[in-house]
Amino acid sequence: MTTAREIMTEGAECIGADESVLEAARKMTRMGVGALPICGTDDRLKGMLTDRDIVVKVLGAGKDPAQVKAGELAQGEAVTIGADDDAGEILRTMTSHKVRRLPVIDGHRLVGMVAQADVARALPDPQVGDLLQALSTD
Repeated sequence: MTTAREIMTEGAECIGADESVLEAARKMTRMGVGALPICGTDDRLKGMLTDRDIVVKVLGAGKDPAQVKAGELAQGEAVTIGADDDAGEILRTMTSHKVRRLPVIDGHRLVGMVAQADVARALPDPQVGDLLQALSTD
């Protein structure tokens, strides 16, 4: 079966936990992405930061994005997938955690990102429908 390494987008970049949300927004804009993994100084994944997080938790709350650190928005343990995990495991992880993007790690090192669309292309049609339904309901 297809592995995360085979379907992931390589070249994922982290935003440092100590970097500002404003810098994260600039990086998202430059890269054309809607989410960035948050990494600590130990290069370990601390969480995910989405464009929605920035709008709701920073701008909508009247906070200054230049003053809020990305790490302040990391919640709980980051949901990840191993580079050698198969598409079925990716499907189960996305479904159980209701996430649309998964950082792909090899050991503790970030090697890429798998998005819902990547999985949809790798799975048979019935499973794609199940994934979309699971992620679209509360």
